Amino acid sequence: MNLGPYTHISLSMYGQDKPQLHVSFHTPAMRVGTLLVKQVRPVLCLETSEACVMISTTGGDRVTDQDVNLARQIVEAATRYLADCERLHADRSAPGQATTATTTDTAA
Repeated sequence: MNLGPYTHISLSMYGQDKPQLHVSFHTPAMRVGTLLVKQVRPVLCLETSEACVMISTTGGDRVTDQDVNLARQIVEAATRYLADCERLHADRSAPGQATTATTTDTAA
């Protein structure tokens, strides 16, 4: 079933647990960018006209080892995403070739 492009946002609250916000982008109208706040706080932005997600450092005026590790995990995940997109695009573009599904999802 193809739903077409969309952005899905939901908020889940279970008892005394902290709320969980889920944002899913399924649209080619997505923008990705970065900015640097006051030359001390890098920000990664993922957005559509319906939603915006900003990822930044843990705070203060110093980038921590944890911040650098998270940035590396984002790059590694983006690299796997790119490889999967390129492979699936090539599979679809090649006439008469079957596509294969693989899972490369890992917990951050």
